Amino acid sequence: MITIAVYNLKGGVGKTAAAVNLAAIAASEGENTLLWDLDPQGSTSFYYRVKPKFKGGAKTLVGKNSEILAAVKETEYENLDLIPADLSIRNMDFHLEEGKNSKKKLAESIKDLAGTYDNLFIDAPPGISLLSENIFHAADYILMPMIPTTLSVRSYDMIIEFFEQNNLDKHKILPFFSMYDARKKMHIDIVSEFENKKRFLQAAIPYSTDVERMGLYEAPLVSYSTYSKAALAYHQLWSEFLRKM
Repeated sequence: MITIAVYNLKGGVGKTAAAVNLAAIAASEGENTLLWDLDPQGSTSFYYRVKPKFKGGAKTLVGKNSEILAAVKETEYENLDLIPADLSIRNMDFHLEEGKNSKKKLAESIKDLAGTYDNLFIDAPPGISLLSENIFHAADYILMPMIPTTLSVRSYDMIIEFFEQNNLDKHKILPFFSMYDARKKMHIDIVSEFENKKRFLQAAIPYSTDVERMGLYEAPLVSYSTYSKAALAYHQLWSEFLRKM
């Protein structure tokens, strides 16, 4: 099983949209796929029309006695399941702090999923917390969407620095540009600056009202606007990731 976290230090960069659509694409290609919503906002759960509640709350999802499989819900899409987020996720740091190996409890929990799924996508919350560090340890790859702006690039640099300072493998980070607007000179200049940098994925997700309509349709973009520029960009991103992997 390959564990892919979609993460950024900043919010509002297209992280959830990427997690939702890439998981849908992987499932449509016949991969048994699980998407874990670890953002307390529960947007991923909303897009897939899965009720954001499960018995026992967040404390049942981590550690050696994890009941993570019991939290898995089916979606309307073939080969795609979801672990929804409810408000108890906001207390995840507290549950992770209990006992030993507080930074690797998430990795311990997902071992129970390995025989069932080919891919595990994690929609990670923004910021740096104990939950974030658990995600950094558990993920095989970290897809990092970035808006082509100065502050977004700065957040990428900060995460690289954090990985270096904490002896984490920065090579698992695969950044890509999101919400790219070809009408803006800054976007064009920044994308051009980074297009040949190692580890950066070249597929850029354009800014699109089609993506914003995910909330209206409560569905992945790739399921209702299959040939839109943004949907095709997500497919290109997934194909490029597979080649990198």
